[in-house]
Amino acid sequence: MKHARIVHEGKAQHAIERDGRLQLVDGRHVREDAITWLPPLAPTPRPRTILALGLNYADHAKELEFKAPEEPLVFIKGEGTLTGHRQLTRRPADVQFMHYECELTVVIGRTAKKVKRDDACDFIAGYTIANDYAIRDYLENWYRPNLRVKNRDTCTPLGPWLVDAADVPDPMALALQTTVNGKVTQSGNTRDMIFDVPFLIEYFSSFMTLQPGDLILTGTPDGVVDCRPGDVVVTSIEGLGELFNTIE
Repeated sequence: MKHARIVHEGKAQHAIERDGRLQLVDGRHVREDAITWLPPLAPTPRPRTILALGLNYADHAKELEFKAPEEPLVFIKGEGTLTGHRQLTRRPADVQFMHYECELTVVIGRTAKKVKRDDACDFIAGYTIANDYAIRDYLENWYRPNLRVKNRDTCTPLGPWLVDAADVPDPMALALQTTVNGKVTQSGNTRDMIFDVPFLIEYFSSFMTLQPGDLILTGTPDGVVDCRPGDVVVTSIEGLGELFNTIE
């Protein structure tokens, strides 16, 4: 099932996708032009921790002229970075290069501590799409992105759906694509991750406790391009939908 969080008639509420339409919990169907999309996370539990992978695709590491990492390169993001489907992301006026990053995002479903790889998928509630924008001008070190690169308000659109894990048989075989103003600029597949989803859950839970609602953003393939004000960026992942965002 595909779940969404929306604002309708001034109230934040849960919705699901039913026969190609949005259905509220009371059974009513609503038009997309009558709602505002929120990140598809329940109000409780909210994400306590947002973990994001850097250089988790070898082709992207090569694109940036870095050696592929031998251990996950991870940074932490604040919840204030998240915004919803069809929302705006601000590009600072003084920057020269700001690019999207289409990322499969894992939503943790139950407390995970010292989880073994073979059991990792049992701890996943579902999957969604993140577009984790980066501003290269502010980058101090590709291995440790600073706050202004990855923790800006509205810099991480998320959604539109949270898709139940049971409806994603193999998260490591999903096609990814990004378009800018209708032109395909990025394509890849989650099979090309250096560190796959089961590995990441085993790795993180070996030294920290993952809680329900925590997010893991798993990195992006190569093909990033500069995004200018007015650009419409669509990041899509097979089976999870299309996440629209406009640069302002």
